[in-house]
Amino acid sequence: MAAAEPQIPTSQSNISYSVSTSRYGSIVCYNQTNQIVGGNGRQSAYAIEAALPYLVMQLLVSNLGYGLMYSLTRPLHLPPFVAQILCGLFFSPTLLGRNSIVLEKFFPYRYRMVTETFATLALVYNMFLLGLGMDLRMIRIKEVKPMVIAIVGLVVALLAGAGLYYLPGNGDPDTILAGCLYWSVALSCTNFPDLARILADLKLLRSDTGRTAMSASIVTDLCTWVLLVLGNASFNKEGIRNDLMPCALVSTIAFVFFCIYVINPGVDWAFAHTVKGGHVGETHVWFTLIGVVFCALITDAFGVHSITGAFLFGLSIPHDHIIRNMIEEKLHDFLSGFLMPLFYIICGFRLDLDYLLHNTSVRVFVFVISSCFVVKILSTVICSLFLRMPLRDGFAVGALMNTKGTMALVILNIGRDSKALDVILYTHMTFAFLVMSIVVQPLLTFTYTPPKKSTLYKYRTVQKLKGEVEFRVLTCVHVLSNVPGITNLLHVSNPTKQSPLDIYAIHLVELTGRTTASLLIMHDESKPKVNFSDRVRAESEQIAELFEGMEVNNDAVSVQTLTAVSPYATMHEDICTVAEDKRVSLILLPYHKNLTPDGRLGEGNYGHAGVNQNVLSKAPCSVGILVDRGMTIVRSESSSVHGETTKKEIAMLFVGGRDDREALAYAWRMVGQEMVKLTVVRFIPGRDALVSAGKLDFEYVKEAQVDEECIYEFNFKTMNDSSVTCLEKVVNNGKEVIEAIREMEDNHSYDLYIVGRRYKVETPVTAGLTTDWSSSQDLGTIGDTLASLTFTMHASVLVIQQYSAANRQTSENHQEHVNEAKMNSHEEEDDEDEQYQKGMRK
Repeated sequence: MAAAEPQIPTSQSNISYSVSTSRYGSIVCYNQTNQIVGGNGRQSAYAIEAALPYLVMQLLVSNLGYGLMYSLTRPLHLPPFVAQILCGLFFSPTLLGRNSIVLEKFFPYRYRMVTETFATLALVYNMFLLGLGMDLRMIRIKEVKPMVIAIVGLVVALLAGAGLYYLPGNGDPDTILAGCLYWSVALSCTNFPDLARILADLKLLRSDTGRTAMSASIVTDLCTWVLLVLGNASFNKEGIRNDLMPCALVSTIAFVFFCIYVINPGVDWAFAHTVKGGHVGETHVWFTLIGVVFCALITDAFGVHSITGAFLFGLSIPHDHIIRNMIEEKLHDFLSGFLMPLFYIICGFRLDLDYLLHNTSVRVFVFVISSCFVVKILSTVICSLFLRMPLRDGFAVGALMNTKGTMALVILNIGRDSKALDVILYTHMTFAFLVMSIVVQPLLTFTYTPPKKSTLYKYRTVQKLKGEVEFRVLTCVHVLSNVPGITNLLHVSNPTKQSPLDIYAIHLVELTGRTTASLLIMHDESKPKVNFSDRVRAESEQIAELFEGMEVNNDAVSVQTLTAVSPYATMHEDICTVAEDKRVSLILLPYHKNLTPDGRLGEGNYGHAGVNQNVLSKAPCSVGILVDRGMTIVRSESSSVHGETTKKEIAMLFVGGRDDREALAYAWRMVGQEMVKLTVVRFIPGRDALVSAGKLDFEYVKEAQVDEECIYEFNFKTMNDSSVTCLEKVVNNGKEVIEAIREMEDNHSYDLYIVGRRYKVETPVTAGLTTDWSSSQDLGTIGDTLASLTFTMHASVLVIQQYSAANRQTSENHQEHVNEAKMNSHEEEDDEDEQYQKGMRK
């Protein structure tokens, strides 16, 4: 109980220290006279002047330490919480915490309270952001599984934590009830933001497992807060039972109702009457930040810790207001990268692995950590048996419920401050959290594969959409500027009541370290509808409104919008999953290069380019890439002259092959509208091209026959349509193709070109193009030619790739995809054989 080591005298700046060790950490004694007495007697000014250089140095060192740990753990796909604990461990007494240079130059004992003050302030704002990013509307009370898993897991973890706390050999036998409460609550909590990021990395956000885990996590978090408030009210700062507990609880409950019925509507009213033109000023943000401190002071006065008020104030901010995004932008980087590392350093100072191992056996140490990790998995697996969930889903949810974060460290530190937890118990549980956080994501990566729904649908291509069949399209946009071109393209896609247009619009957002958990939540049926005119819209909501505007006064169009947040490297998985779930026939993607004011294509975003390439290789349906060079600008000479209807001039260039037939099918769908005039130009190989090509292989002959059947059918069914013009141009090589396209653009300006991708496919018509022309991998040779500045300054280009099960099969790794690819491949071959036989008969 007393000091376990003899006094260790040190000297710093004429101040002598006496340091001893106890079960509650280091006990430091020093003479404060030399610190506070200055030459003119102004004590406070002298103290601030002396502490400021050390504070700046501490901020620098802590940021460098956390940045280093984050850089080392990020390539391993470990959550940021691992880097946070390792940063603290790096400065613990086990490693650098007892180094004389660290103690004298960076973290002297006499200024430790200054460091803790700023760390606490950072923690208050961090808890505010935690409440700000939590959407209580995700709690689905009607769903039994999340509620049962959360409540059972919480109760079992509390009981197991109590058992481990009183386990013989686990620290000093002199324990108190307050320590048991903090230890058990810390074990039972689940960190929602880190869990959401893990689900995003594992592509489980849209799965039943992901939704169950997130809902259960929010319920667990709220129960954890209730238990923490109850613990803070029940015990004072010395860990002794608080006689004023009823007053503290009543005051806290009253503050909760104050937040619900006063702060929430008050903030909503203030923003509604002060925000002008959709612009939120800096004043709104600063008043909000002041409100955080004000609420924190209120709950601290109630005796339930300042973080409680900050968290409740974050929950009180209207969830659909743009002020949330502005506060996130201003606070996140400053907190996570500048102030919060001080909190991790403070946590590290309280860790002492040597003292733990000196007083606890390795067997008990390993047993406690293993038990902490297994308890929630077992409870969830048992629940899954009663809830009729697959065992592997129960295992996955149980492992996810072990996700820990800053909240767990906060609970331990509150217990440590009140001496309810000593060094052994504090260190023990912190290392348990470290092991859990390291193991969860790799464990799920290697042991859990989400069940793949067998999605077999016929209309994977536009070419198969014949008759009265709905046309399902998945559109993807990265930024707001991608929307007008795609929506205008969809407008001319001829939606009718006989063949309606179903649009699934995804706003693609890159998952970065600063992405909030609330942004990871998708727009779906569970999200309440909000009146767009009553709030300031964020970019994602503006994109959703622009797409949903297509439904206005058009019964043939239906729109569903959602937001997908992923790293660029795996974003295509989200796109392909949604496309397969919704059974779409076409995925529309924006080209990664945007139009500059001078009419050129800019450098573009190579992350977007990688997404496009991955989708092209793994899409479950046909894919179109739009090079938007002014789809909203009508350049046709027939536009609005003497009240005539404005028409869009569209040209479809047909060379031959699977992709060109798909492009023709999409262009054909546009026919029949008064606003569309279509010109189909077919390039036919001349005698010289056939002679130079020599003996043609069977595959080319077969493709040519299918092309012939497709063109014949198109010409026959549109020969009486005045809005359709069919041309044929004989060419002998790729150079003549380019010259013919250039001549077309010189003689007639088109608004849109539609071509097949035909990447690395050479025929007698395109001989030489694949080697002489540096084509874009996304667009193919013809598409890249049209998109270049030398051909057209204004015409947009749509490049289409037809779905091919045989090509997709080479990029799939799972056997179920291979089997499906074989089935679809046989089906496509049968269709093409039928078309081939028709062509031969003709």
